[in-house]
Amino acid sequence: MKPRTLITDRLYFGFDPLRLRAATGRALARVVGLSPERARVTATHLRHDFALDTTQGAMLVDKFVAEGLLEPPSERAAGYGLTREFAELATARIVEPLPRARAKQLLCEACTLVDRINAEGVHNPLAILAFAVYGDYMSRSHRLGELSIGVVVDLREPSRRRRFGRMQNKADGADAIRTAFRELSSFVRVRLVTDVRTLPRPFSLVYEARTNLR
Repeated sequence: MKPRTLITDRLYFGFDPLRLRAATGRALARVVGLSPERARVTATHLRHDFALDTTQGAMLVDKFVAEGLLEPPSERAAGYGLTREFAELATARIVEPLPRARAKQLLCEACTLVDRINAEGVHNPLAILAFAVYGDYMSRSHRLGELSIGVVVDLREPSRRRRFGRMQNKADGADAIRTAFRELSSFVRVRLVTDVRTLPRPFSLVYEARTNLR
């Protein structure tokens, strides 16, 4: 299960991070050791775990179902199933937000990383043409919840691929690029695209390759 990070000064579903993690943890504890078909909780359980009244509890359950945190009741199963996303909240890390100054430093480090990937990742069939930043960074906030980076990739030229022999497949090459960016910081979120215009707006182009490495 992937780690989930919650930011101390943010609200999630109307809850501060500590309260949300504790409440989801209480709900998850109800199904520990049960088989998947039996690992379900009732709306009453959820109201108690989140300390809500009937109206507030119903609204929260509806929101969790809409967001994919709960599986709704069905003809074969009563109650609500707890999804992986729900479990991620119960085990989430809670951290201070990312200062904007540190985010700028990470973007500089990302530029260096791209140069290294393009120059040294000769067995990766993908080259990085550019990357842009979007999301929290484009706000006026000085304390960010995440650093969202859109990486523009394309295939290297066939002549370069032949020169360096056996290459990774495209899926493995894409995973290698994502992993390298994520290792910069736990705040980094990476999206690979083939056209920067497909990224969520607004965005800001940070890097363009200085030479044609396709």
